[in-house]
Formats: sequence, C-alpha cells, structure tokens
Amino acid sequence: MMDEKRDRKRDVDTQRLEAFRKLPEDIVQLLTKEEVKAFLHDDEWPESLREKLKGYLVDVQ
Repeated sequence: MMDEKRDRKRDVDTQRLEAFRKLPEDIVQLLTKEEVKAFLHDDEWPESLREKLKGYLVDVQ
C-alpha cells in the first residue's frame, strides 16, 4: 500500500502538475480528492472533473 502511494507520487506527469498549480484557488477548492488524483494520473477523467474545468480545457485532436 505504501509503495503504491510512493509510485503514484513518482509517476506524476510534471506538465500535469504544473497545469494543476496554475489553476485558480477557487477552482482547486471545488475538486474532490478523487478528481485531483484523476487530474494528475488518469487518461480518462470523470464527467464531474471535466465539468468543473470546462473553462480551462482545450480540445486537442
């Protein structure tokens, strides 16, 4: 369990972390722990996270 937490910390994409740090504080406060984890680690985000960040997302195809 502890190794998994350490691995997740190590696996954080630096660009995602930088983007997260640039989000306005009022937006960050709206995010749940699960949404923060998804932002930093997951390729697929929950709809709730996309909705909260819709003003900051760019559609890349």
